[in-house]
Parts: sequence; structure tokens; C-alpha cells
Amino acid sequence: MPKNGLFQALDELLEHDSRYDREAYVFLKEALEFTVKQKRKARTNAVSHVTPAELIDGVRLYALREFGPMVPTVLEYWGIKTCGDVGEMVFNLIHAGVFGKNATDSIEDFQNGFDFHVAFVEPFLPSAKRSSESASPDRPVA
Repeated sequence: MPKNGLFQALDELLEHDSRYDREAYVFLKEALEFTVKQKRKARTNAVSHVTPAELIDGVRLYALREFGPMVPTVLEYWGIKTCGDVGEMVFNLIHAGVFGKNATDSIEDFQNGFDFHVAFVEPFLPSAKRSSESASPDRPVA
């Protein structure tokens, strides 16, 4: 889809659902493209379809590459707090005709992704603090 088509679809989508920032959707599309490139480099057979698990991992890797320790701040500003939010955005783009899906893809596939704190905060903590936070039972799961 050309960028103008994406932006027109986002204009219509955001009129009805403003939970996520426009930039969040642009980031998600870029993360999908990043994931497809990663699959091509790995020479996997199923390059044409990215599974929800592959996309979630691609979002994690692309976010860390683009924003480093600022990932939690950027994603929260855009309204993304969990992998479930990524799934909501993916299905919004599917309904807008920007993304495709196969018969087995479901929004529930995104619910049990990764813990945002573990993925985006802990890699940047000093090693002593990292191990004590991982063991803390009080930390909420994102």
C-alpha cells in the first residue's frame, strides 16, 4: 500500500478509534516490514505471512533498535502498553484494508506476548538491579 493510502486509511481509522497515536500505526507498519526482512535474511520458507508471534517479536526488536531505553516512554505516549494493544492495532489495520490475515490469525494471539518491563526496561538496568527486579513479586505484569 502506498504511503498516501496508509495515511488515508489512518485518517478514517482515527476518526472512529483514537486509542492509539497515528505514529504508533506508522511504527507498526515499519515493524512489520522489519520483520519480513528479518525472515528473508533467515531464509524461512513462509516469508509471505508473518505470524502474530513473529510480529510481536519483530515489534520488540524494532522498538529496541529505534528507541533504545526510550521505548517504554515512546510506546506509552502512543497508547501502547501491552502486546494486546499491538494486536488491537493490527486488527484495526486489517479492518482498514492495510494489513492482511489468514484464517487462523486472531487478536487473542497477541494477548500472551512478552512483558514490556522485561523486554524494554530490564535490558537497560544495571545488572545488580536487573536480577532483584526480576525476582520481585510486586511488579505488575504488562
